[in-house]
Amino acid sequence: MTPEETEDAADGNAEPPGRLERLLARVERMGNALPHPGTLFASMALLVVLASALAAWLGVDAIHPGTGERVEPVNLLSLEGGHRMLTGAVTNFTGFAPLGTVLVAMLGIGIAEGSGLISAGLRLLVMAAPRRLLTFVIVFSGILSNTASEVGYVLLVPVSASIFLAAGRHPIAGLAAAFAGVSGGYSANLLLGTIDPLLAGLSEEAAHIVDPGYTVSAAANYYFMFVSTFLIAAAGTWITHRVVEPRLGSYEGDERPEGIEGLTGSERRGLRWAFAATAVLAGLLLWSALPSGIVPGAGWLRDPNSGDLLRSPFMSGIVALIFIIGATAGMAYGIASGTYRSDAQVMKGMAKSMQTLSLYMVLVFFAAQFVAYFNWSNLGLIIAVHGSELLRSSGMSPIPLLIAFVLVSGLLNLVMGSASAKWAIMAPVFIPMLMLLGYSPELIQVAYRIGDSTTNIISPMMTYFALIVAFVSRWDPRAGIGTVIATMLPYTAAFTVVWTVLLAVWLTFGLPVGPGAPLFIPAP
Repeated sequence: MTPEETEDAADGNAEPPGRLERLLARVERMGNALPHPGTLFASMALLVVLASALAAWLGVDAIHPGTGERVEPVNLLSLEGGHRMLTGAVTNFTGFAPLGTVLVAMLGIGIAEGSGLISAGLRLLVMAAPRRLLTFVIVFSGILSNTASEVGYVLLVPVSASIFLAAGRHPIAGLAAAFAGVSGGYSANLLLGTIDPLLAGLSEEAAHIVDPGYTVSAAANYYFMFVSTFLIAAAGTWITHRVVEPRLGSYEGDERPEGIEGLTGSERRGLRWAFAATAVLAGLLLWSALPSGIVPGAGWLRDPNSGDLLRSPFMSGIVALIFIIGATAGMAYGIASGTYRSDAQVMKGMAKSMQTLSLYMVLVFFAAQFVAYFNWSNLGLIIAVHGSELLRSSGMSPIPLLIAFVLVSGLLNLVMGSASAKWAIMAPVFIPMLMLLGYSPELIQVAYRIGDSTTNIISPMMTYFALIVAFVSRWDPRAGIGTVIATMLPYTAAFTVVWTVLLAVWLTFGLPVGPGAPLFIPAP
């Protein structure tokens, strides 16, 4: 509430808050009442230990539909359970699938970001856009910026507001368009980013509850997300033009247009070198993926026995390839532009990317214990068997079932902003449950990512939400959380509708969501 509104309320002149305002205030209070995600995972790990003892005492069990064997809970509160938790704490952490993949990918992204490549590339993309395509390019650039973690939030969002003001348009509309792409389109992209291996690792861990040999590739959702990029960019553009800008009206603030810095000669030279290095690397990767019969010496990253690409070093090495591409392009840019003059500066860029993950590693320690305890206790499999039986008896077809899952994911995102934290909790329950009904982990992950992305932009729990409020207050000093939520709510509604329709179309035509990622698997 602004000071003026506070004074009005004191005088008894303020209008009572509407239903939407009361709902948003309640959501904000609930979200603020939640503990830190690390504390939340530690508490849930303890809860699993207690639940395993209770389930063992009650004699809860299930019949595995695949093997016909009786699955009984393992009491972690016993002496053997205590020994297992004590001796497994370190290996639970170091062996947690998402940890290594995220660290390796971020090292490569850190080199590219530290050199200035990502910043220069985004500025070039936005400034070179034709005036009539300005909004589309900003939303599109926001989606692409997800590859490099927080760059879109701290660079593109404020720059887009200034670009809109320079074009004679309301700056908050430009800010909203960029924020919609960066955060609302978080799970769409033309490139693989750090979130892809992170979620895939969590999905694979959860799938092992039912099938210990199941693997989920970092590229598991690539086909779906590639198409989503253009669809979400178009929807964000339409909402900006037809809903957000008319609602905001003309800008009447005191801020005057600022000149957006163009690229310097060294930056342009760096981009040319980075493009050339990436093109050479892309050619080598294409050569490595082609069948050996097409081009002599090709196919050296395909499976050496079967010649298959889906289950090959190429696909299983996606994370390492993200590192190599980021490092190659970043060093080429840095050397040509002069931002990297020694190997120490390259290492500094990598180290800086690790600093941003310090809190993540703390969170992962507790998340890893929770996931391990959940698997050891057999509670995940027991819940999955009984939950799948309940869903099967409901008679819901795939499209309504997955749309319902999208909505559940979106609602949870309002009170818990971290995509990985939510998925670490949800995946061990929902993936085994839906696998037993014949749904693939890759498809379940797609549905989760839709729900998680669409409500990011209206969730006060989202990591960068406070930063966005600060950006908006520059252009409107009276703005607060409610202003941002009210501005972004139309994007949430549009993205939810567009993305769920795309999911329904995808299911109708039976298209794979990624390389080697079917929609359905044989139910046990």
